Amino acid sequence: MRVVIVFNHPYEKSYCNAILGAVTTGLQKGKHQVDLIHLDNDNFNPAMTKEDLKAFVDHTPIDPQVIDYSNRLKNADHLIFIFPIWWDLMPAMTKGFIDRVLSPGIVYDHHPRGFGLIPLLKNLKGVTIITTMNKPRIMYSLLIGNLIKKAMLRSVFKTMGYKNLNWISHNMVKSVTQKKRIKWLNDLQKRFTDFR
Repeated sequence: MRVVIVFNHPYEKSYCNAILGAVTTGLQKGKHQVDLIHLDNDNFNPAMTKEDLKAFVDHTPIDPQVIDYSNRLKNADHLIFIFPIWWDLMPAMTKGFIDRVLSPGIVYDHHPRGFGLIPLLKNLKGVTIITTMNKPRIMYSLLIGNLIKKAMLRSVFKTMGYKNLNWISHNMVKSVTQKKRIKWLNDLQKRFTDFR
């Protein structure tokens, strides 16, 4: 299986980086191909320019980096996002990736009857989102309303017609024990070693 990982965290010693290591190790042990899109290391520009917006409307990307990312997505059997939740949502680069790369003509198209969307990534069997945050799970769920689930899984991928959508949330990362953090990493490595 070819797995594209979209990673967004600027700090090399972050827990998100440890998660990236565990997921990558697991996938490689499971004999999967890993294609890492590291938005921070690539200096990805999240801002939609007027030229980008015209390209979006024309269904023809013009930014070489966006074209490269788009081509890599076309070969993906599974897509994994790894990022921290800041102020209850994804960081700017992840949002910019959604805006600039997950575009019509590449990832989805409008239904010919004029309503709804149809998925265009024919190989893509599913999407997994892995996040970290410092809020308790119940607070994020009840008070904030699980915004990542609403924004990314429902509003983006489900609307586009993709299935097998999963969200793995690691909460209270700064306050849990080191033992717990290590267990999470081991669980992720095993999960993606056995990934099918």
